[in-house]
Amino acid sequence: MSLDLLLPVEDLAVAHMTLVPEMALGKNISVHSKQNGLPDMGDVKIALLTVPEGRNAVDNVGTGKGYENIRKFLYQMYPGNWMHKIADLGNLPRGKTVKDTYAVLQQVLESLFEKNITPIIIGGGQDLTYACYRAYFKFKKGVNAVSVDPKFDIDPAEKKITSQNYLYKMVMDEPNNLYQFSNLGFQTFFNSQEEIDLFDKLHFDAYRLGEVSADITSVEPVLRESDILSVDIGAVRMSEAPGNQNASPNGFYGDQICAITRYAGISTRNSLLGIFEYNPKYDERNQTAHLIAQMIWYYIEGYNFRMSENPLEDKKNFQKFIVLIEDDTINFFKSVKSERWWMEISFSHNKTQKSTLIPCTYQDYLTASNQVYPERLLKTLRKLNA
Repeated sequence: MSLDLLLPVEDLAVAHMTLVPEMALGKNISVHSKQNGLPDMGDVKIALLTVPEGRNAVDNVGTGKGYENIRKFLYQMYPGNWMHKIADLGNLPRGKTVKDTYAVLQQVLESLFEKNITPIIIGGGQDLTYACYRAYFKFKKGVNAVSVDPKFDIDPAEKKITSQNYLYKMVMDEPNNLYQFSNLGFQTFFNSQEEIDLFDKLHFDAYRLGEVSADITSVEPVLRESDILSVDIGAVRMSEAPGNQNASPNGFYGDQICAITRYAGISTRNSLLGIFEYNPKYDERNQTAHLIAQMIWYYIEGYNFRMSENPLEDKKNFQKFIVLIEDDTINFFKSVKSERWWMEISFSHNKTQKSTLIPCTYQDYLTASNQVYPERLLKTLRKLNA
């Protein structure tokens, strides 16, 4: 689909862009404006797109607006030593129905994927993640999605797609293309035991807020394997991001959520960042808008530091460590460039012995060295043998 249906960036944001210094980001990206129209997409690698759709956002009336606030802060930031061209494509037109919005968003994303452009979506309800996921059907057989959210959003009770059950629709709707789903930062008291049991039954990964907060680097391997990162801004504590009606006292700190988006940006597999549920109605002094702009900045920063690494193909740039646990041999690899870790594990499939390489951390290596199987390894084996 052509991008011609997209609406230009808000006049207020364009006016602010003219006031920023020449070295600021606003003067160094291609912007879809009323005056100049859509930018040339020839060399663009990253595209920002806002989606004013919040009709299916549960208990967050007012989301899907205020994107000029985010753009104002983003435009005035200074880029790093970036080499990739960035475009701001403006706003997706809101459909007559929510399903219409999903359809247009899916088609626009397909068009961007065909051009090898990585979209950054700022939307209203997190149910828009469903449309983002469907956009991959033409290009990938299995999609890995990661959600940063205090809830699993897998409630099967609702018939229509909402921000609280979009994952259930992703799992149940045919054809199914979801290979792996991981939740970062869930809070137990926001999720029923039935939902927790269902998550485990589906062999999805869930990481509690306390677990991730104690060591934010532990989620880097999860994001290294992600195609989609979907962030509910309600996963950030209210004191850091008040712009959400469902904000709560507990959640990630601002620097932690920025680290998460940076890890996704570094991942050579990740091809979409979505940030959802921003509500300007509750955003005191535009604090949440400022944080979202910084999250985007860190994602782009990570994107510009991407490097393709494979310890089985480029052995000279990796250190190999062999660990024996009982009768099992686990090979660990450490990159001398990025200092990232992988482990090679063996498993049986159709009576055939196979091996696979999975991202891990230095802590996983230490755990194995102490004769304890890393939980990351056990989760992978359970899924492979399911």
